[in-house]
Amino acid sequence: MSRLDFFIDRLLSQRACLDYAIARTDSLPGPIFELGLGNGRTYDHLREKVGRRQIFVFERQVASNPASTPTDEELILGDMRQTLPEALANFGATASLIHGDFGGHNLEKNDKFAQEISPAIEPLLAKGAIMVSSDRMYFDKLKEMALPEGALKGRCFIYSHDGQP
Repeated sequence: MSRLDFFIDRLLSQRACLDYAIARTDSLPGPIFELGLGNGRTYDHLREKVGRRQIFVFERQVASNPASTPTDEELILGDMRQTLPEALANFGATASLIHGDFGGHNLEKNDKFAQEISPAIEPLLAKGAIMVSSDRMYFDKLKEMALPEGALKGRCFIYSHDGQP
């Protein structure tokens, strides 16, 4: 499989998983957290699909397309290993949906980062909340869910606070 085909499969899977998670968490009152802004494509997709729900973006440094850049009030700058624990102090366990696209082409580095931040992500989720991730995560209480139609195994992962498929 070419890198282009792999990339296309990943994006199609990401959209299928995000749309599923958005629909499933629509009745939850808490904010959405976008972990990693990158170009801003998934932030823009979330913004278009969730309407009234508030989105906070965690990023080290903004380099997104200007049309896909959050406001200063929605942006939490810094290393996630520091900003996620701070978010717990500020928000508590209120996030209805967390999306993490950690990027990077070094799979070992991605996996190490996922292991480091999983313990900081898990307590941010409200009951019934969902996390969608580009990488396998390492949670104690969250359960991995079956992927929705249109998503390919290994391209995206979904975790639920209550473990319901």
